[in-house]
Amino acid sequence: MDLIKAIIIAIIEGLTEYLPVSSTAHMIFTSSIFGIQEDEFVKMFQVSIQFGAILAVVFLYWKKFFDFKNLNFYLKLAVAVVPALVLGKLFDDKIEAILGDPVPIAIVLILGGIVLLFIDKLFKVHTVDDEKDISYKSAIIIGFWQCLAMMPGTSRSAASIIGGMQQRLTRKAAAEFSFFLAVPTMLAVSVYSIFLKDWNHNGLEQKGYEMILQGNNLMLFLVGNVVAFVVAVLAIKFFIGVLMKYGFKPWGWYRIVVGIVLLIYFTQFAN
Repeated sequence: MDLIKAIIIAIIEGLTEYLPVSSTAHMIFTSSIFGIQEDEFVKMFQVSIQFGAILAVVFLYWKKFFDFKNLNFYLKLAVAVVPALVLGKLFDDKIEAILGDPVPIAIVLILGGIVLLFIDKLFKVHTVDDEKDISYKSAIIIGFWQCLAMMPGTSRSAASIIGGMQQRLTRKAAAEFSFFLAVPTMLAVSVYSIFLKDWNHNGLEQKGYEMILQGNNLMLFLVGNVVAFVVAVLAIKFFIGVLMKYGFKPWGWYRIVVGIVLLIYFTQFAN
């Protein structure tokens, strides 16, 4: 993977991580379309550049993340992230197997789009408009909803926002809590992929950081995270505006159209 391709993947990550459209699906499809070889470093790169996207949330909501007097904020995130940590570890191998086949991911993209068309009508009652009013019970329920995103193509953002709305959060409150929850979730995934996971790279079992330190991989890793950070900052601001004005329907139609196009591409034209 060269620098240009790394930047393209990072742009896709930054654009889609916090939108309800599945960043994983978009990066997989982008890699296929641009002929980026799916070796172990590329897979690790796609996960680890989420760190840049994490920093975008911390940057935009720094007052929230550095308000150390608000202990409940940190405890709610800790409670909400537990389901993803436990189930993610249990199903890691099965998730990776699905990542190798883009067809079911395209199908999930379409089905998820259909769901988004009706979400605003399904959850009409909104009584919680601030993170401080979210109960610990609601936090852990949203955490379980987030686990639906373990199926590539589902979208972590969409799953956790829908979970928030099911718990009577307003669109804005649900979206912001989804952003907050992304920080410990993706930080754990990034740390695991870089420092703990064994990758079979060039016939050798290596940790992610060992691959990063080879050749020009460190430069790709650093540039990718910077690009993902900048693009994610812009994407979050854009998403909140669209969500407040139009709801989920635009994203639902987007998923359906893109899913159909990609399904046709991978079943009819891709080698």
